[in-house]
Amino acid sequence: MAAFEFAATYSSQGLRNVLQGIEPGMTELQAARLMGINGLPQCCHPMLSAGKRAAYGLPSPRLEIIKRGDPITMAYGIQGSLNARAGFLVENAAELPRDIQDYVEKLVAPYFCAVVDWYETVGIGVPGGALWQAVHERIGDRFFGVALNPGHLIHIDEWMHSPVFSGSDIRLKSGMALQVDFIPATGTDYFTTNIEDGIALADEALREEIAARYPEAWRRIEARRAFMTDVLGIRLKPEVLPFSNIPAFLPPFWLSRNSAMAVARR
Repeated sequence: MAAFEFAATYSSQGLRNVLQGIEPGMTELQAARLMGINGLPQCCHPMLSAGKRAAYGLPSPRLEIIKRGDPITMAYGIQGSLNARAGFLVENAAELPRDIQDYVEKLVAPYFCAVVDWYETVGIGVPGGALWQAVHERIGDRFFGVALNPGHLIHIDEWMHSPVFSGSDIRLKSGMALQVDFIPATGTDYFTTNIEDGIALADEALREEIAARYPEAWRRIEARRAFMTDVLGIRLKPEVLPFSNIPAFLPPFWLSRNSAMAVARR
């Protein structure tokens, strides 16, 4: 778990650097260099693409120029982790084509609500089917195009197996490392939105062991939990340990730095 937390800290910080530093006029390769890839063993190829290629989701960066208004997607995974984000390189909805200026209302907000429900449902003893249901109650409509398992286990490989499927009675256990990972594939001009981040489940004894043996990692985990609760409004069970440095941070408009989705509770 400590190794996975290190990997996720590094890969998620790489994406955070891109979100803070990307500018129109950069090439995809220049933007990808902000990830700080330095030779640590990866679990998949680095991904960053903008414009027409972004709809494919998986391309590696090239010398294509990133333009203001482009759809854009990226992912970076080190063994034990993977993080991904997608959105538009604009400051606000007014910069989008007229027919998709409701991008946040139609796609991003329901997706983020599904992510929140996933995070607030996941926990020790929870059956995988409950996670599937939480997501599909929010974004099960055909428009969202969520076909793959909404969440999976992670190890050296990025996607090794999933207990999360319709009707699954496989119960999650302490010691599991998991990815929140479900990607709308609308096939429309709305493009997509995406959060992929890693967590682990740890009972009280395991949490105490991690805190004692890896105090720096534990401080990061506590800070992430506080951010998710106090800033984003996501209520986590005590056994949920976020490993990402941008935990549930979802910016629809990448040129509006530090603007992201959050829960509005009455």
